[in-house]
Amino acid sequence: MEEMILTDVIAVGDALQAAVLSRMSTELRCQCIKTHSTPFHPKFIKELRVIESGPHCENSEIIVKLTNGKEVCLDPKEKWVQKVVQAFLKRAEKQDP
Repeated sequence: MEEMILTDVIAVGDALQAAVLSRMSTELRCQCIKTHSTPFHPKFIKELRVIESGPHCENSEIIVKLTNGKEVCLDPKEKWVQKVVQAFLKRAEKQDP
């Protein structure tokens, strides 16, 4: 029984490590626990949000919702992330004249 509980706790911890924290407008903390490190094509981005640094969090954060429904945080300092964001913004401009 103890092994089962420990396994459940570890599984929940692993899931939380890669997850985006739930966001509330009154919540004053960073939203990203961990950033996604593997480059991917911008066509997989459905939505993009940029949260600037401020009193709630010292880091600028980029959170994308992918076409499969997952939300992931990206490191805005990474070159591949900057390229993906620019490509997404260009695509969004074309769709919204």
